[in-house]
Amino acid sequence: MSEQSWIQIESPSEYFFKEGCFITELLNDPRDQSLSIAQARVEPGVATRWHRLRETTERYFILAGQGLVEVGDQPAQQVAAGAVVIIAAGDRQRITNTGSEDLIFNAVCTPRFEVDNYIDCEDDK
Repeated sequence: MSEQSWIQIESPSEYFFKEGCFITELLNDPRDQSLSIAQARVEPGVATRWHRLRETTERYFILAGQGLVEVGDQPAQQVAAGAVVIIAAGDRQRITNTGSEDLIFNAVCTPRFEVDNYIDCEDDK
């Protein structure tokens, strides 16, 4: 008998994450180590904390709002709905909501996001 090939997603609820944004976990299940998907919401005028993810590549798919994204040593870039930001594992990152409405994006991580892979970098900017 093969393993179950689907995962039932319970009704996700939004929570505040120490990074400085609100998160709704859409898919983050230990049965699928290869991928996680979360929806992030950053309020107007808020910048997330400088951070990096150990051993995890992250992609931001901007759904609504506008912001300024900073990755590694690259120049800051304006982003809006339709933009995709690729953040290599280990690169420091943050995003600032520069608009008057919530900045909303899906964060797709490979392999899946685990809290132990989150590294706060505020003190080593």
